[in-house]
Amino acid sequence: MAKGLQGFSWTMLLLLCAIQELGSWAVHTAAEGPGLGQPGDPALLVSGRVKRGWVWNQFFVVEEYTGTEPLYVGKIHSDSDEGDGSIKYTISGEGAGTIFLIDEITGDIHATERLDREQKTFYTLRAQARDRQTDQLLEPESEFIIKVQDINDSEPRFLEGPYIGSVAELSPVDLTGACAQGGTRGCPSGQFLFSLEAAINRSFPLLGGSTVPALRGTSVMQVMASDADDPTYGSSARVVYSVLEGEQHFTVDSKTGVIRTAVADLDRETQDRYEVVIRATDMAGQLGGLSGSTTVTIVVTDVNDNPPRFPQKMYQFSIVETAPVGTAIGRVKAEDSDVGENTDMTYQMKDEEGVEMFKVTTDSNTQEAVITVQKPLDYESKKVHTVVVEALNKFVDPRFVDLGTFRDQTIVRVSVLDVDEPPEFRPPSNLMEVQEDAQVGSVVGVVTALDPDTANHPVRYAIDRSTDTERIFDIDANTGAIVTGKVLDRETAGWHNITVLAMEADNHSQVSRASLRIRILDVNDNPPELATPYEAAVCEDAKPGQLIQTISVVDRDEPQGGHRFYFTLPPEATNSHHFSLLDIKDNTAAVHTQRVGFNRQEQDVYLLPILVVDSGPPPLSSTGTLTIRICGCDSNGAIQSCNSTAYAMSATLSPGALIALLVCVLILIVLVLLILTLKRHHKSHLTSEDDEDMRDNVIKYNDEGGGEQDTEAYDMSALRSLYDFSEIKGGDGGGGLGEGGPSGNPASERHALPQWVQSPDLDFSVFRDYICRKVEQADEDLSVPPYDSFQTYAFEGSDSPVLSLSSINTWSSSSEQDFSYLGAWGPRFRQLAALYAGRRGEEDSEES
Repeated sequence: MAKGLQGFSWTMLLLLCAIQELGSWAVHTAAEGPGLGQPGDPALLVSGRVKRGWVWNQFFVVEEYTGTEPLYVGKIHSDSDEGDGSIKYTISGEGAGTIFLIDEITGDIHATERLDREQKTFYTLRAQARDRQTDQLLEPESEFIIKVQDINDSEPRFLEGPYIGSVAELSPVDLTGACAQGGTRGCPSGQFLFSLEAAINRSFPLLGGSTVPALRGTSVMQVMASDADDPTYGSSARVVYSVLEGEQHFTVDSKTGVIRTAVADLDRETQDRYEVVIRATDMAGQLGGLSGSTTVTIVVTDVNDNPPRFPQKMYQFSIVETAPVGTAIGRVKAEDSDVGENTDMTYQMKDEEGVEMFKVTTDSNTQEAVITVQKPLDYESKKVHTVVVEALNKFVDPRFVDLGTFRDQTIVRVSVLDVDEPPEFRPPSNLMEVQEDAQVGSVVGVVTALDPDTANHPVRYAIDRSTDTERIFDIDANTGAIVTGKVLDRETAGWHNITVLAMEADNHSQVSRASLRIRILDVNDNPPELATPYEAAVCEDAKPGQLIQTISVVDRDEPQGGHRFYFTLPPEATNSHHFSLLDIKDNTAAVHTQRVGFNRQEQDVYLLPILVVDSGPPPLSSTGTLTIRICGCDSNGAIQSCNSTAYAMSATLSPGALIALLVCVLILIVLVLLILTLKRHHKSHLTSEDDEDMRDNVIKYNDEGGGEQDTEAYDMSALRSLYDFSEIKGGDGGGGLGEGGPSGNPASERHALPQWVQSPDLDFSVFRDYICRKVEQADEDLSVPPYDSFQTYAFEGSDSPVLSLSSINTWSSSSEQDFSYLGAWGPRFRQLAALYAGRRGEEDSEES
C-alpha cells in the first residue's frame, strides 16, 4: 500500500513539473513577444523594460518529498544574464537559505527539507540579481511565492469526540422516497412522491433508475470530521460518513454526519445504550482515501410504555382488633419497568368495604401503597376483610395508550386478631338524676358493661374514689346499681361527676372507665328569706301612702317553674295603723306609710314584720323584719338627722388645723422616745453598778464531756440554784466557817436568806442524799453519753461572819470588814490574811 501511494505521488510530481515547465516557457515567450510587457504591467514584473527583466513564474513544490536529493522547485532568470556568470542570484524571505537554496549562477531553486502543507501552505520570498563584481542590483527586488502542493496525507479526524447522544425509546422511523416515475402533485410530470412507514430492513433495491429511497429515522445527533488536506485541491478533504458498528439500529447521513434511528422498536428496558462506530473517509470515499473513526454512545431514554404490575395477585396481612385508627397494616408495591417520573403511581381502593374500613396512601419516596386502619376493627363482628387495591400511573403518554391500560389490581386480605378487651359500657349513657331528699341507700341508676370477647367473662364494678372522695355514692360490684351513700343537698352541690370502673372478674387489668354525671333534683326544702336586712328611714312629716321601701326575697331552691313569692303581714301586725304592705305580684312588695306624720320623740324606731311564702310544694314561709327609723327632714324632704345618727359634720379641716395636728403628733412621739432613752440609760447604769458589785454567790461549774449531750444525764436547772446551802454536821446545829473564829457580829453581816433556808429545823441531808442518788442513777444509766461530769457545790455554812466568798472585794474596796482573823484559820488562809489584813492597816494609816 505504501509503495502504491509512493508511485502515485511520483506520477503526480512529474505531471506537475511538466506543467510548470510549460508555464515558464509560455511566460518567457510572452515576455519576448510583441505587444506584451508594457510598462507598469505587474504580471510580468518587467518594469517597462524590454531587453532587461525577470523571467520566472509562481512555483509549486509537492509536500512530503521523501527523495535523497534536493527537490527542484524552479528557476529565476534575468534577461540580462548572458550566461557568463557575471550575475549573482540571491533570495531572501521565508525559508531562504534553510529550506530553499538557490544556485547563484543558474538561478535554480531547490527544497532541501521535507515540507508539510498542513503546517504551512506557501512561502513568500524575494529575488535579487546583483552584479558579481560590484554587488549592485541589476534588477529591482521582486517578490514571488512558492506554494506547497497538497497530497492526501491527512486522514479525517473527529475533533469533538467522544460523542454521547440520546434518543427516546420507540422513536418513529419512516421511509421517505424522492420523486420517481409516475405522476402526482408536487413532482415533475411523469414522477410521483412516495413515503413508506418502514422499520427494520435497511437494504433497499434500486427502483427503476432515478432515485433511491432514503431511510428517515429519528435524528439522534450529528458528528463532524475535519480533514487537514487542502479542500480547494482535488478530493483529499472531501469526507463521507458511514457506520462501521451498530448499523442494525442506527444510520448516518454520508454527507452531513447526522445519526438517525434505523428501527422503530428501540426498547430501553431491553437495552438502554448502544455503542455506534462512525467512520469518516476522505477522497469522497474512493479507493485510496484515508479514514478515521469515532465511537458514539447513544443512550436510550425512557418513555412511559410499561404499565405497573403487582408481583402477586394476593397479599395477606394481620392486625389486632385494638389497633387505633391510622395504624399501618402493611405495604404493597406494584413494579414498573420504566424509570423516573414514568414510575410515579397512585393507589386506590376499588371496593366499598375497603373504602369504609381501610385507607391507602402512596409513599412518594418508595412508591409503595401504605394500607392503614380507617375505622375501628372488631374481631367479634368480622374476622377477615378482603379489599382490592389498584395501582395506576400518574402520567400516561397518549402515544402509547393503545398498548393497553396503565393500571393493575391486586387482592389484599386483612385478618383481624382477637385480643382480650376490657368491658364495654352499654348503653353509653352518662347522665343520672336523683331527688335531693332521697334516703341513704336509694338507687340512683344502674350501669351495665359487657365483655366484648367471645369468652364473655363476668364483670365487676367499682367507683373511682378519686372522683368521689366524700363517698357520697356507692355501687353494687355485681349489678352496677349506684346508690346514695350520704344525705344529698342540692344547694351544696347540684352536680356530681364520678367515674365508674368496669373490669373482668378474673383479670382486673382489663378495666374500662365511664364518666357519669349525676344531677341532684331540687325539692322545696328552703324557705324564702329577705334579700338583705332592710332598714328604711321616714320623715316625721311623712304623708299617707308614701313609699318607704321595696322588699325582695331570695330562695336557695330552684323550682322547675320558677319562683313565685307571696308577701303579707303576720297576724300580729295586721292591725298596724302606721304602715301597709303591698304585694306587687312580681316577687317584690312595697311598704307605704299609713298615717299622717310621726313623732320621733314618742317613738323613733318601728320594727315591721313581713311574712314571705313560696309556691312549694310544700309551701314554706319565713318572717323578716324591716327596721324603720323616724328622722328629721328639711323642707325638701332630705333627711337631716335620726336619733341613732348625728348630724353629718364636715370632715374637712383647714390647712392650719392640719399642720397644728401634725406638730402635736410629732411632739408626742419625741417625748415618748426621750422617756424611753432615759429609762434605758438609767437601767444600763444600774447594770454597770451591779457588775462592779462582787457581793454575790460564786458558783463554779467544771463540765467535762460532749457538750449539750451531757445535759441528758441530769437536770441542770435543778442543780444550778441561786442559793448555797451549808452542810449540817452531826445535828449539833452547829456553825459554819465562822465558828471558833475571831469574834464578830455575824447577825449584822448576815444576808437576808429565804425564810425556809433560815429555819434551824431544816435538815440539809435531804438535799445531799438527793444529789447522791442522782449521781448513782447517772452512773448506772447505760443510755447516757460515755462522759463523766464533775460538779462542785460550795456550802458556806450558816451565820458565817464573812457571809460569802464574794464579799472579798477589790483592793480598793471601801468595806469596813476586818480580815485579820483569817490568819488564825490555818496555813491555807495566811496568804489571804497577809494580803487583805495588811492592806486594811495601810488604808487606816492613810486616813489618819
